Amino acid sequence: MKIYLILPAAEKLRVSEKRSWVPLRKMLRFSVLSLTTVAALTPAEHEVVICDENVEPVDFDTDADVVGITFMTGLATRAYELASQFKKRGAVTVAGGFHPTLNSEEAQSHFDIVVCGEAEDTWPKVLADIESGSFHSVYHSSFPSNLDHVPFPRRDLLRNKKHYITTDAVQTGRGCQHKCRFCSVTAFFNHSHRSRPLEKVMKEVETARKIFMFVDDNIIADREFAMQLFKRMAAMNKKWVSQCSITIADDDELLEMAARAGCIGLFIGIESVNSENLAAMDKNFNDPGSYAAKIQKINRAGIHVQAGMIVGLDSDDVGVFERNLKFLQETGIGALQLAILTPQPGTPLRKDFEEQERIIDNNWAHYDYRHTVIQPKQMTPEQLQDGADWLYAQFYRLDRVVFRSLKILCRTGFYPALLAWRLNMTYRYDLKRLNVKGHNPAAALQGSGDRVPPAVGNASFSRI
Repeated sequence: MKIYLILPAAEKLRVSEKRSWVPLRKMLRFSVLSLTTVAALTPAEHEVVICDENVEPVDFDTDADVVGITFMTGLATRAYELASQFKKRGAVTVAGGFHPTLNSEEAQSHFDIVVCGEAEDTWPKVLADIESGSFHSVYHSSFPSNLDHVPFPRRDLLRNKKHYITTDAVQTGRGCQHKCRFCSVTAFFNHSHRSRPLEKVMKEVETARKIFMFVDDNIIADREFAMQLFKRMAAMNKKWVSQCSITIADDDELLEMAARAGCIGLFIGIESVNSENLAAMDKNFNDPGSYAAKIQKINRAGIHVQAGMIVGLDSDDVGVFERNLKFLQETGIGALQLAILTPQPGTPLRKDFEEQERIIDNNWAHYDYRHTVIQPKQMTPEQLQDGADWLYAQFYRLDRVVFRSLKILCRTGFYPALLAWRLNMTYRYDLKRLNVKGHNPAAALQGSGDRVPPAVGNASFSRI
């Protein structure tokens, strides 16, 4: 059989026959690990083609027998459009990924087959059943699947590698043991974490280029595994980025070994500088009062920090955008990924908002963390949208980008500064391309004579 595997893209990022240019955002593209892994799980007698709609148009004239599409919630609408088109052409359509797993009944109404969970013990069976003409509408993986059986990804099938910052995306383990209420990862993996065999990970690392990425959700989730990995990498002279909890700063030995192993950047979920928000999201292992010291400690180790932050949480008022900007400027954070609070299907947060009847938009295309889909508690939806856009645009203002990058160069070193510069310019490019500006709702209230509500449970950063 011929198998066509697709990663769909949002409309503003999508490459098509009519819009063939690829947006200049390669820093935010780092391989297509889910599909290259599924391709590696495919028996050798089948032909596999991979299409990433972020860098190439979908071939609707393909003669594929099977079309597999992996997607998160923000891409569900596009995935359903693609499935409809390929069904009309006679292909068997298969859905996989977070959204089909966490919202399987809906996905089944659009696809011939839905794979729930991990692919290792289901994908070969799906293909065998399709060949025999006796496939089922839904397949459930036997969680947890055995990570000993994860194959090396088929990176050779990626046809437009020049559009990725790296195609060497290595995963040491899956899942996260924390129970953050907003997180699809913890919902998908049932707040658990498993590590792959160290020897297999090392073989992948050895074949990776000098600069690559670990795509773990929390690379330090298994401390002993992380220590062994970092020790073995210390003499390899490679540079890498990943993501982890800010608690790495509490472990001097682990932080030092990560730096010696070549870590130059970490994405860290800061989420909020308000302790009440963190407690409400079951992420009170983050301590806003210690953020500044921990971030500076990570910087001193030679590691750039990109912060993930959320706005629209229940203790956020219209002053949150100014407070977050001040925090970001004063703590040495090198880059920002900002999310508007979005209750994704399958998460405890979604259940909370459904019970409170505070979801105002069920268009999945808006579930990209850049659209307001909820009724916030302490501001209007319009204020949340405008404030989030304003914060993003202000953080990536050109003078701030230049000054921030120079500070990182002096404090943290060349590679982290280069990483920060390229990330900053890519986010700035995106914001300019999409004309994201917004305005500060707190300033609007001050201008009208209304009092801006004070922060609740907010840490002070004036001492920095």
